[in-house]
Amino acid sequence: MEYIIIAVIILIAAIITVFLFRKKHNAEIERLEQLKLQIQNKPILEELTKVKQLNMNGQTEEMFERWRAKWTEVMDIHIPKVDASLFDAEDAIDRLRFRKASAIEKQIEKDIEECDKEMTKILNELEELIGSEEKNRTEMDVLKEQYKLARKKLLAHQYSFGVAAEPLEKRLESFAPAFKEYDELTDQGNYLAAREIVIGLLGQGTETFTLIEEVPTLLSEIQSKIPASINELKSGQREMEEQTYYLGHLELTGKLDAMEAELAELKVQVSEMNTAPVKVRIQEMKDEIESFYDLLEDEVEAKHFVEAHQEETAMQLEQAIADAKEISAEAALVQRTYKLPEQEAAIPKDLQSQLEKMYQRFELLHSRTEEQQSAYSGLSEELEDVRAELLKVQGAQAAFSQSLRDLRVEENGARSRVEELKRQLIDTDRILHKANIPGIPEELDARFEEAEEDLFVVIKALNEVPLNMKQVSQHLAKAEMSIEEVAKRTDETIENVELVERIIQYGNRYRKADQQLDGKLKEAEESFRQLRYAKALEEAATAVEDFEPGSMKRIEVLSKEEAWRM
Repeated sequence: MEYIIIAVIILIAAIITVFLFRKKHNAEIERLEQLKLQIQNKPILEELTKVKQLNMNGQTEEMFERWRAKWTEVMDIHIPKVDASLFDAEDAIDRLRFRKASAIEKQIEKDIEECDKEMTKILNELEELIGSEEKNRTEMDVLKEQYKLARKKLLAHQYSFGVAAEPLEKRLESFAPAFKEYDELTDQGNYLAAREIVIGLLGQGTETFTLIEEVPTLLSEIQSKIPASINELKSGQREMEEQTYYLGHLELTGKLDAMEAELAELKVQVSEMNTAPVKVRIQEMKDEIESFYDLLEDEVEAKHFVEAHQEETAMQLEQAIADAKEISAEAALVQRTYKLPEQEAAIPKDLQSQLEKMYQRFELLHSRTEEQQSAYSGLSEELEDVRAELLKVQGAQAAFSQSLRDLRVEENGARSRVEELKRQLIDTDRILHKANIPGIPEELDARFEEAEEDLFVVIKALNEVPLNMKQVSQHLAKAEMSIEEVAKRTDETIENVELVERIIQYGNRYRKADQQLDGKLKEAEESFRQLRYAKALEEAATAVEDFEPGSMKRIEVLSKEEAWRM
């Protein structure tokens, strides 16, 4: 029974294997069949029909016959051979001769690839031929139209081409033989050879037709526009020089003469069809000419500026010098009462020195203007510098005068502030004694003495002659800090005394019941008697808080409420 089961299993496995192999090979046959159909469906016949519409002469006829023969060979010989091989492969599959079927399938695929290569090659050559004919026709129509327009323009406007007319005419004449050769090759069906002619004409046409467009424009610039600008510049230069302008520094005459000489060379280059560098140089010349116009315009604007501001600047300088003398006299008077820092005391002299140098510069500028041998652009820059420096000096003069006037204001303010600080210190002392505390701590007493000393130093500085306000301000700032600190310490001391007393009163109710609390409060009371209020507060607060956590918060709340009611 076991042998039967094994035999059945083997049989089933064999059947499955055969089924799978058959399925695999049938799928391969189907694939190869599709590849064969793709080759048969390539549109070679349709493309050959298009070729028949061309001139079937010469090269085209030879190529047509070769393509048709190759296509016929593939369709009548190679494809039937593939069909026979496909039949043999199917027969081998039916006979379960799978190895033989695989060999046939490989050969079929190889034959199909060869056929496909041949058919693809034919299609590519057909596309090149037909495409060449279409491109040739389209591009040649455009070329002939451009040629016609170029020739018409050259004949109608020959004068605008000058010496370049003859070489351009020769270039256009060279198109005629090429056109004729193209027509002959096309009539003969030699479209690929005709394509070479078209490609050559395209390059030649692009260059020639561009020249026909560019040359008149370039010659117009060289012969008319640029010379006209040069003459206009020379005329403008002469007129300006007659109106007292000095333009020697611009060296316009030499530059314009050199430009005129160069124009003749550029004209020769145009006649030789070397237009690329000419275009670049013409643009450079136009830019240079524009810059020359700008330079002349700058001189005109500079002259207007000098004429408009020279007299005004002279008056401002004279006024600034007069102001400097007044400021020096004012400073000397102020220095009898106030002591100025060395740097500030030197300001009037420094400003006078600057004004003297500035006036010398202005006098030189004025003489150069009268001599008419200096460019107004340079004079204008110098005048602008003088005016800018003068503006700075005038600002410094105004600031220094204001600082002198501020000294009296600062003195009065300092004296008023001293009186305020005196009253503040007296008020603080009265508050301290009125508070009825057991005594004043040595440290606080020392602070009062220090504040009084600082205030005395300010008063002493205010009584000095000459008065040094910078020193007064420094002493005053120190006195303010000292008195503020005394006031702050006084408030803290009074608050500490009140709070210690309240804490001890609060703790007294529990002292008999707790010896530890009693001992700590006695330590606080001893510190209090020694006028060490901050330490007494710390000891009392710690004792009560340790005995009854949260008690300090309640005491502080009660203190604030009572203070608010008072």
